[in-house]
Amino acid sequence: MQILKKYKTRFEEYLQNNPFTGTPSELYEPVQYIMHLGGKRLRPAMAMMGYELFKEDIEKALPVAMAVEVFHNFSLVHDDIMDEALVRRGKPTVHKQYGDNAAILSGDVMLVLASQMITNLGDTDLIPPLIRIFNRAAIEVCEGQQMDMNFEQREDVTIPEYITMIGLKTAALLAASLEMGAVTAGADQADVQCVYDFGFQIGIAFQLQDDILDTFGDPEVFGKKIGGDIVQNKKTFLILKALEVADSKQRQRLEELMNTPTEDEKEKIEEVTNLLKSLDIPAFAEAEKNKYKKLAFDSLNKVNGSNSGKAVLKELAELIVGRDI
Repeated sequence: MQILKKYKTRFEEYLQNNPFTGTPSELYEPVQYIMHLGGKRLRPAMAMMGYELFKEDIEKALPVAMAVEVFHNFSLVHDDIMDEALVRRGKPTVHKQYGDNAAILSGDVMLVLASQMITNLGDTDLIPPLIRIFNRAAIEVCEGQQMDMNFEQREDVTIPEYITMIGLKTAALLAASLEMGAVTAGADQADVQCVYDFGFQIGIAFQLQDDILDTFGDPEVFGKKIGGDIVQNKKTFLILKALEVADSKQRQRLEELMNTPTEDEKEKIEEVTNLLKSLDIPAFAEAEKNKYKKLAFDSLNKVNGSNSGKAVLKELAELIVGRDI
């Protein structure tokens, strides 16, 4: 992801110069641990890109970039506890490394720290709008997570409901990162709204690509086991679309496969994947993803920002919706 290199490097420098320390050390050590596990740093990069659409001195966007990344990692700490995940970015998850109680408490303090980073900004006029955006996005991420959990117990989930869920769980924070960068740069409200719309729409496309890769990606490139969503009986766009277009026999078999505990993972993944291919689901998913990419580009074209800044965001969008990792 060459386009992210400049922003990621600048953010990593800022992270190194602003360590998470304090007393008791048992509270802050897990924060330092998760924040230095790496990752794409997509959200802080987007905060800086949102700023750079309107101003060049992106250093002023770094506190906001840090706030969104701390919040994102807070959500990962708690998600890993709920999912009982043992590995994050190739390393033990926080709760595996430090225990559930320490992970919960350290996650809690990360949420507060993220908010505090915004309230400590020097420009007091920026604090109220940024806090409103941050609080809205934080609530939306939690709402999306709860919807995702609810879907596990339901057999009547619809595609519009799924799009709403990924909009909340994934797209909302990506969009808010761009929005907060634009607000920090002093952009007017019309441009801020278009920047947000671009981020939200490309965020949905980003998650749809993740769904595609989880089932049809190359495991050597994707970096994790293919078919994880199938094994976990997740109701992704792929599954929901298949249930919509399948004939009665195919639908019955798919429902059986996706509503029973997995005994033979390899066999289940193979049968579901072959069924999805027979229904041309990859093409449906690509079309849905490209629909949201087009909407995103339409929104970005309305922004009265720098042409170079818009070109960077277009390149990023092409990258994240066409990625194979």
